[in-house]
Amino acid sequence: MSNSVDVDNHSIFVRYYKVSILSHPWLIVLALLLIAGVMGFYAQDYKVDASADSLVLEGDKDLEFFREVGKRYASEDYLIIAYQPKKGLLDDASLVALDKLVADLGQLKGVSSVTSLLDVPLLYSPKVSITDLSSGIKTLRGYDDPQNPVDRVMADAEFRQSPIYQQLLVSSDGKTTAIQVNLFRDVEYVRLLEARDKLRDLKNQGQLATDREPELREAKAAFKAYSTVAIENQQQLVANVRAVLDKHRPSASQMFLGGVPMIASDMVAFVKSDLKVFGSGILLFIVVLLVVIFRSFRWVVLPFVACIFTNVFILGLLGWLDWRMTVISSNFVALLLIITLAISVHLIVRYRELQQLSLNASQQELALATISSMFRPCVYTGLTTIVAFMSLVISGIRPVIDFGWMMTIGIFVALLTTFIVVPVGMVLGAAPKAEASNDAEESHSVFTMRFARITDKHGNWVLLVAGLVLLFSLSGLTQLKVENRFIDYFDESTEIYRGMELVDRELGGTIPLELILFAKPEQVADEMLGDDDFAEDDFADDFEDDDFSDADGGTAAKTSRWFTLAGLNEIEKIHDHLDGLAETGKVLSLATLYKVAKDLLGNGLDDIQLTLAYNKLPPAINEIMINPYLYTDTDEARITVRVKETSKTLNRANLLEDLDGFMRNEMGYKEGEYRFTGMLVLYNNMLQSLFKSQILTLGAVFIVITIMLIILFQSFKLAIIGIIPNLMAALLVLGGMGWSGIPLDMMTITIAAISIGIGVDNTIHYVHRFKNEFKVDGNYLDTMYRCHASIGRAMYYTSITIIFGFSILTLSNFKPSIYFGLLTGVAMMSALLGSLLLLPKLLLLFKPLGTER
Repeated sequence: MSNSVDVDNHSIFVRYYKVSILSHPWLIVLALLLIAGVMGFYAQDYKVDASADSLVLEGDKDLEFFREVGKRYASEDYLIIAYQPKKGLLDDASLVALDKLVADLGQLKGVSSVTSLLDVPLLYSPKVSITDLSSGIKTLRGYDDPQNPVDRVMADAEFRQSPIYQQLLVSSDGKTTAIQVNLFRDVEYVRLLEARDKLRDLKNQGQLATDREPELREAKAAFKAYSTVAIENQQQLVANVRAVLDKHRPSASQMFLGGVPMIASDMVAFVKSDLKVFGSGILLFIVVLLVVIFRSFRWVVLPFVACIFTNVFILGLLGWLDWRMTVISSNFVALLLIITLAISVHLIVRYRELQQLSLNASQQELALATISSMFRPCVYTGLTTIVAFMSLVISGIRPVIDFGWMMTIGIFVALLTTFIVVPVGMVLGAAPKAEASNDAEESHSVFTMRFARITDKHGNWVLLVAGLVLLFSLSGLTQLKVENRFIDYFDESTEIYRGMELVDRELGGTIPLELILFAKPEQVADEMLGDDDFAEDDFADDFEDDDFSDADGGTAAKTSRWFTLAGLNEIEKIHDHLDGLAETGKVLSLATLYKVAKDLLGNGLDDIQLTLAYNKLPPAINEIMINPYLYTDTDEARITVRVKETSKTLNRANLLEDLDGFMRNEMGYKEGEYRFTGMLVLYNNMLQSLFKSQILTLGAVFIVITIMLIILFQSFKLAIIGIIPNLMAALLVLGGMGWSGIPLDMMTITIAAISIGIGVDNTIHYVHRFKNEFKVDGNYLDTMYRCHASIGRAMYYTSITIIFGFSILTLSNFKPSIYFGLLTGVAMMSALLGSLLLLPKLLLLFKPLGTER
């Protein structure tokens, strides 16, 4: 022991730190409190965005086409209610209750219309003829009309067996019906989005003039401001719909809400709930563990305050900049806890070591010595962790990009905050006394020394186990899936899960997929009924007074190739193929109407009869069976499919590849004559891009980190030895995901960056201390034991605290939070074991610091 500590007083950083920070601790405390107060004010404005736009690939050409299709067909967002009454579906009491529910839903602000079995046209109750089409079609609303009652037996059969309604409006057992709540199309949202994207695309292509930069900034600000209001309105609408459903639950056996707006709203609610409940729980758990480890008020409060300040500062920044968190980036708060806590614990452990060695050193000297010895390794751990998270920035997916940038800024804030809060706390309060190690610390020191003895006595076994772990990890990588099911994000007890399961099982599927067919010019000429031919036809006079115009003033029946026998037969073949797949639910297209027409009018249909039937259709049937599936301006047909989210065989990439092969090989279509779109396509594009950009860039990340380690350690051999445990940790996590069936998606892809960032921190701290300790006696074995007794304890404290703290996330109902807690624990444990077992064994084996003295 000595009476003083070694401080590099010639270092510019140390001198500046002493003068500006440690010499004015109370002034620094006041400044921190003022900044925290300001940032805390803005922190209350942080927002979580779980819109569909946050789940797609930025700049995706398929996204542009998806939005264009939405404009062509005036597609509206909608909510689906699965409704099962206590009595029979067509019982008087059930119909009255359903009518009241529909009426209440229709009164809600933001609802354009409500579709239920009460309002759809009945074509088989009894069968209608061509002349019936123009004279009006019955609906179930006339069930109690004594003059013209509806045959409920026939209506029940129609709902369960009709190509239009079966497993879409009514389940096959006739017990459950779907209510579709259509939402007004937000034209202003679309206008602002298109204006922003148009300018942004010009900028990305280098074609935006400098004087139009302010226009782009204004467009971005206008869209962000409006989207905030739009998201809040949608969340309020979902809440209002739920309130109506709660009011009517006494009349229902079961009732579930579904639809993309509800999923987005609930994901925001889950994220916010987990942030509040489990964020607080993690902090509390960490505090308890710090009490057990250090048994000192000061060493519990300082890490706690550093964690709080870091997160308040970064959340305030998000609120101030209106930088939205998403389901993905919401984990950054917990990760900042990890990083801030790790830095704090390393500083505290080093301070206490120096305190034991230098009995008469002042608080300021101890704090300066701690900063002097820990600044370089901590900064390097921060930089290498930033490199790992920067790999997310090239993903092309806005939420993942934002997560990468948030972590980059957050790590910088964590370093700055911790290196101010903890040292300032060290110099305040009572003068330091040599603290005797408590029982907990002694037991932990003994525990870390056991790792040293294992490495010393059973080093070959360590290498053997590491080799087996490597084989396990590599084989697990081959099992890794780039796929997920949204339903698996939620616990089976949640409304989202139960509702999606019911809709998939009974009402035709959940996730939309669309196929757009473009007319082939040569087929239009050969197959379509031309104007001249029609004028000369013997039947022309019969149709002379008929209105051949569609709702938009076009001439759909006369000019569309698809409304011919050849066109409809072609659509029907594709329709039936889609309908026969295990992954698909309800399929709707012009073939649906064609099947009904053949049934009602007989199989001897010709093009003239189709034209006549089309022009006799009332607007109600046009709106349901024609307009959503035919766009005459470009003469294209549309087939909509609802894919079953609960299907165990669902693999989006394989499904789209198989369908593409069917269109080319079986149907003879060429590129450009058809196109798939819908959320399924967009989400699949995102998943495939995520795999390519992240997994394939991990190698580049390791190369960059290796170069940084070479610079830090000034040794190529030492850098290679240091990177091996990190590579093992990352592979173990990814391989473990593969063997356990956890898919690689936009939620779990970040764990690779987390594994690298956490693993390299331990390596840098251990090797940096090993180099310094080796200078004492030049003995590798003794150096290893000293490192395990010193820096090994700090690594152990940090890892165990975080592993147990994050285990509380397993209590969440939101599966991504559970995965995050478990995988973070695995990453921390593998990094700890790699640094305390494999890394020292490699150092003893290869002796990268030269021969022993």
